Amino acid sequence: MREFFKYVFATVLGVIISLGLFLVVFIAVIVGLVSSLDNDKPVNVTSNSVLYLNLDQAIIERTPDDKFANLPIVGSNGDKSIGFNDIIKSLKKAKTDDNIDCIYLSVTSPNAGFATMREVRNALLDFKSGGKKIIAYSEVYTQGAYYLASAADKVYLNPEGALELKGLSAKLMFFKGALDKLGIEAQIIRVGNYKSAVEPFMNDKMSDKNREQVTAYLGGLYNTFLEGISQTRKISTANLHLIANDYKIQQPKDALAYKLVDGLKYKDEVLDELKELSGIDKSKNITSVSINDYAKSLPKNTDYSIKNKVAVIYANGDIMGGEGSDEVIGSERISRTIRKARMDSSIKAIVLRVNSPGGSALASDVIWREIVLTKKVKPVIASFGDVAASGGYYIACAADSIFVQPNTITGSIGVFGVIPNFQNLLNNKLGITFDGVKTGQYADIMSTNRPLTPGERLIIQNSVNRIYDSFISRVADGRKKSKSYIDSIGGGRVWIGTDAVKIGLADRTGSFNDAIVAAAKKAKIKEYRTVEYPEIIDPLKQLMEHGTDKVKTYFAKQELGDNYNLYRQLKSAISKSGIQTRMPFEITVQ
Repeated sequence: MREFFKYVFATVLGVIISLGLFLVVFIAVIVGLVSSLDNDKPVNVTSNSVLYLNLDQAIIERTPDDKFANLPIVGSNGDKSIGFNDIIKSLKKAKTDDNIDCIYLSVTSPNAGFATMREVRNALLDFKSGGKKIIAYSEVYTQGAYYLASAADKVYLNPEGALELKGLSAKLMFFKGALDKLGIEAQIIRVGNYKSAVEPFMNDKMSDKNREQVTAYLGGLYNTFLEGISQTRKISTANLHLIANDYKIQQPKDALAYKLVDGLKYKDEVLDELKELSGIDKSKNITSVSINDYAKSLPKNTDYSIKNKVAVIYANGDIMGGEGSDEVIGSERISRTIRKARMDSSIKAIVLRVNSPGGSALASDVIWREIVLTKKVKPVIASFGDVAASGGYYIACAADSIFVQPNTITGSIGVFGVIPNFQNLLNNKLGITFDGVKTGQYADIMSTNRPLTPGERLIIQNSVNRIYDSFISRVADGRKKSKSYIDSIGGGRVWIGTDAVKIGLADRTGSFNDAIVAAAKKAKIKEYRTVEYPEIIDPLKQLMEHGTDKVKTYFAKQELGDNYNLYRQLKSAISKSGIQTRMPFEITVQ
């Protein structure tokens, strides 16, 4: 009887604790919902205001609707982020806003890709063309930070701070040695000598082909980087290259001597200059508004008297089957969105905004099919972000026109499959063996507890070859080129945006807004409004559906720190199923 009561008591206690935890979460959700009502109120921008542009936050495709950003809920996204499109719209509005006198640009280590930074930087240059000033200040400028800050009228560095200008480097991670020690064999089936997504599992260093394309890719990024700084700082790219190559910027005074900055100042001195620019007495505080709040104050494009619409459909993240999310391209969700836009007579043109390294070949083909059908009815223009490679290129290759940034990464037309063989690990290291029966020679063709037979490898290779043939056929049809030509520039090779235009994989370099204007022009409409799809997933729904994954990710990051990226890449590689059309490498650029 004592044991009975002990178990009953434990059960009751467990229920009470669970209810308590549920109550805490419920209260937090209610608080979040209530606080979000205040957060959604438009900000009142008063005269003589300084627009505070914090570019250290994550700059992503679209500003998320995260009602729980400021709440201590594990699994919610507590970090600030903003969509690059909201930054661009805000800077365009601020250019003619009489209440905004100048911009205070604060950036140390931006969380954004190179093409995204170029979009933002060009928007800053456009703001300056209206006659208003931009003041940039930081205690430390990483190279990405300096690329953005160099667009300012004045660039200031803390007298004891640091500025990086050293050139770009790329590091690839290889797992072959670890797999060998574990007794795991990665069985590789691929098409394309440049399709090197599988190299980390079969080599311990870059192949010659991979080194060739990484060198070209990195060189293209670096050229765009130097050209941007050269134009605004009036320093030749040759001199910038020399400064970086010889690591001449070692002290703050070096940055001043080589004219990379306009002065070494403390923050109070910079604030005094901002007060002067905005016409405020030095004894008073600056009236400022953050870019995040200013974006919320912009009038929504809801002029329903304008009937014609251009739909912007965001395809962001890895490509896979199913619904996906705001960070993952789900073939069901995106293809359904394209289909609805095609059937909506008020939508006269579509801009497919792609920022993806690829993923499932089948899911990519599902989305491609909807683009083909839509192009028969109304114009489809593709706009590429930081990366639109492999499957990311596949889904857009049928568009009427493709816009890239000079430093967009694209191409990677190739296919691969990886089938792990755990036999050595299971048999020899863990002492686990398998036995069984089957009704056909290939009934267990994808077994991971033994190596592939020659017949099985041939079957899978034929499947990979067939998908590659379909891939280059889709591209050839969309780009109006021969299959043999696409094959010659394919093979998994990655191209920088400027080169993609030269070889015909893209039509022109241009911004996101350029793509929208081109879509309207092709649709022959002059007056229109833009609408964005798919709808951003409600944060409460996302927390309820994916809260467990977010909690696991949160604790993994806390525990692993800088090593989380290693864990994430290995887990991602192991979890891939089916034939993949994916960018051939994931590189950390420093």
